[in-house]
Amino acid sequence: MSKPRILVLCTGNSARSQMAEGLLKAKIGDRYDVDSAGTRPIGVSPEAIAALDEIGIDISGNRSKSVDEFAGQEIDYVLTVCDNAQANCPYFPAKTKLIHHAFEDPYFASGDFEARVAAFRKVRDKIAKYIDTEFPAELETV
Repeated sequence: MSKPRILVLCTGNSARSQMAEGLLKAKIGDRYDVDSAGTRPIGVSPEAIAALDEIGIDISGNRSKSVDEFAGQEIDYVLTVCDNAQANCPYFPAKTKLIHHAFEDPYFASGDFEARVAAFRKVRDKIAKYIDTEFPAELETV
């Protein structure tokens, strides 16, 4: 029997959705298949890789994927992590449960690499808190 599938969706599939994918896989990857994608993928941010590496999660092998790669596939849950992705979310079958929780975009943080990683770290921690507190209830109630 296959595991339920979660697709985390954002615009660029570079920061928030990549971090959410890594965090979800670490927390519930034994019970769910987790992927991420973007409506306009631009590549995985090195700052996202660094922010997750700090807590022992390796996403360095991830690639930025288009949501189009998942067309026609059975997806149980779509989690949009930015308002743009929610507004531009493609059609999914009625059985797919849509969940939305927007996080600020650290991709445009300014400063040197360490300053940008600090911005990503803040968003990483907000996503982790959401996954630990609100997300399990949303999986059960949607």
